[in-house]
Amino acid sequence: MLTTTATVLTGLLGVAIVVMGARTFWAPRAAVGFGIPDTPTEDRSFQSWLTVKGVRDIACGLFILVLLAGASTHLLGWFLLTATLIPLGDALIVRHSKGPGAAVYGMHGATAVVMLALSLVLLTA
Repeated sequence: MLTTTATVLTGLLGVAIVVMGARTFWAPRAAVGFGIPDTPTEDRSFQSWLTVKGVRDIACGLFILVLLAGASTHLLGWFLLTATLIPLGDALIVRHSKGPGAAVYGMHGATAVVMLALSLVLLTA
């Protein structure tokens, strides 16, 4: 039962990451929620960087969904464990940029903790 729950939550995580990435294309102001103060969302050059982030997020979410569809729970767990470095790195970047603690811990840090917990459940299945 726990493995099934972790698998479903991992699928939802994959979909959420794809949606977050897609949002950078239709709502670049959403980048303000990433947590870096004074984010120049109206700057065309910055919007190019947002596009890079959006493509990265979409690809990461799709990786999760592909592994969910065709791989073992063990491989999915290893991928998710490795991918936990992304929100952890994002948290460190926002913290280094003197961003709000809510973004550092509440968004990026919490995402890393959830991904870590899901990966451990999948690896021990």
